[in-house]
Amino acid sequence: MKYKELGKTGLKCAVISFGGIPIQRSDAANTVAVVDALEKYGMNYIDTARGYTVSEEYLGAALEGRREKFILATKSMSRDYEGMKKDVEISLKNLRTDYIDVYQLHNLALKDYDKAFGPGGAYEALAEAKAAGRIRHIGVTAHSLDALKKMIEEQGERIETVMFPYNIVETQGDAVLKEARARGIATIAMKPMAGGNLDDGKLALRFIEASGAIDISIPGMGSVEEVERNASAAEELTPLTEEELKTCETIRRELGNHFCRRCGYCAPCTVGIDIPSNFLMVNYLRKYDLADWARARYSGMAHHAGECIGCGECEKRCPYELPIREMLKDVAGEFGV
Repeated sequence: MKYKELGKTGLKCAVISFGGIPIQRSDAANTVAVVDALEKYGMNYIDTARGYTVSEEYLGAALEGRREKFILATKSMSRDYEGMKKDVEISLKNLRTDYIDVYQLHNLALKDYDKAFGPGGAYEALAEAKAAGRIRHIGVTAHSLDALKKMIEEQGERIETVMFPYNIVETQGDAVLKEARARGIATIAMKPMAGGNLDDGKLALRFIEASGAIDISIPGMGSVEEVERNASAAEELTPLTEEELKTCETIRRELGNHFCRRCGYCAPCTVGIDIPSNFLMVNYLRKYDLADWARARYSGMAHHAGECIGCGECEKRCPYELPIREMLKDVAGEFGV
């Protein structure tokens, strides 16, 4: 296994490590088997989240007796001090540990930026927990390029890791992520398989490794077989050939008209639909075998795809010229609303 130092944290992490969202569809015994496999192959960075239902609990139980062999990262959607302080304590309890290596502000959008980093915001709780040794490093995750750029430019001295979608078809963060690395901020690729849209996992992971924008990738793994497959890919992180680069470009073109990159440029929707989140939820429904979870999350959203009035304003703003109205109809058909 190849390792990289994670920015200025000093943590040495496997370049291909573990994303914990699929653990939700697992059980306790299978999670132990997955962690056994992670230990066997040296995949030492484990990422989970408060929002991943049972993921923290199952992983915490599976890590008992071997906590020091892994680097633990989790995250919370809380934006205020009290909410984040509470979530840190819940994570510590769930993960059965007295410290968490990386605690992240989860999916921070521009609209929440001032609240999270301002007085009485979530960052204050994380800084307090770090000073107390409860967490060791502070990170952020985002789907919005504008939010990522703002955080790196304005919070570069306070955040140590950033996680952002990066894969063969989602390279919109390339320049900003490279700037983060230049500043000593670690970069972590979420969705390295583009939400399950990429069939050649080895090519996908090699593409990320060759990019120069990413320190580590965290594909979601819910089985021993998935761990073994990604571990095998980690042994073959060779540079891409010209032919393989052409293949990546072909994949990008093929998915380009039907793949939401969650850049957010389509906003604001005339009737308030969070368009990228609608597409994200249907992708979980289709690709991750998380139907109940996806339906629950979708149901809880303020506005749904079926509310689209077909005005087309979003399509005028989409830099990828996606047929958003038709795609929203498909989402409404899947969820029934």
